[in-house]
Amino acid sequence: MTVVGPFGLSVRDKALEADVQAGLSAVEHGLIAATKSDVPLVTDAAQHLVRAGGKRFRPLLTLLAAQFGDPHAPGVVPSAVVVELTHLATLYHDDVMDEADVRRGVPSANANWDNSVAVLTGDFLFARASHVLADLGPEAVRIQAEAFERLVTGQILETAGPRPEQDPIDHYLDVLAGKTGSLIAVSARFGGLMSGADERTVSVLTQFGERVGIAFQLADDVLDIASDGHESGKTPGTDLREGVATLPVLHLRARAARGGSAEDRALAELLAGDLDDDARHAEALAGLRAHPALQEARAYTVRCAEQARETLGPLPDCAAKDALAALCDAVVHRAG
Repeated sequence: MTVVGPFGLSVRDKALEADVQAGLSAVEHGLIAATKSDVPLVTDAAQHLVRAGGKRFRPLLTLLAAQFGDPHAPGVVPSAVVVELTHLATLYHDDVMDEADVRRGVPSANANWDNSVAVLTGDFLFARASHVLADLGPEAVRIQAEAFERLVTGQILETAGPRPEQDPIDHYLDVLAGKTGSLIAVSARFGGLMSGADERTVSVLTQFGERVGIAFQLADDVLDIASDGHESGKTPGTDLREGVATLPVLHLRARAARGGSAEDRALAELLAGDLDDDARHAEALAGLRAHPALQEARAYTVRCAEQARETLGPLPDCAAKDALAALCDAVVHRAG
């Protein structure tokens, strides 16, 4: 068993390991090439997060999905570059909206330069992703455009919040499907499509990508509360400080609303207040780490990952299918 890529996927097959390692190396070269500009500041800002590393979860999924066709087809690596560039662009914008100071263990672009540079760098990365995408054909452009629409809509839904009659947890899962699931679904879809896999296989891979993408984001939400920041590369409790109610918080609120304990209601009230104060933020983070709501969120993440694994059923048995199943295990492991 060999660990492949920054995400830490365990792969048992040597040929698959070699293919994926070579593919990820090609993706890195592609990312560096796509983020170069004649303007030194643009290059520095655009490569800031590329060089900081990252899990490369989306390119990894593209490369694994391509194993169900011709993994060396010319569009596979460029499509993996496209999804990672798109993801990186959203991170620059997210950090401005969240006023984040740290990303991937380094100062965020907005902290390193300013908000204007960060926003415009994100736009630059979107432009470069579109440039690479244009060479992959009109179908790829359409797929990416639809995913990007879902991504932005998910972000808007998060900002707007649930409708009065809508269950907050259902609303949150809809947000995740758009914000995160859409691009991860495209990552798997591109791998199948660019490799020439048959239509049924591409459909299964797309469904798998969406489901494992939601589990991936839920694991990130758990990490934001449970980790010390080394694994996530972000300051712990960032979502809490910004008032973003992730699944653990929503489970806590549901308990309090159902007439939970005095401790439930007190913690929910603390979380609803201003957490800019470091002492209040630390108290809220410690309270949520010790609360059963965090375990409920972990359990739901495990169920989502298992649903993703079940989606793989129709695919032919092979090393790539085993690796995709192992990806579900890796996602769950991140959630503890």
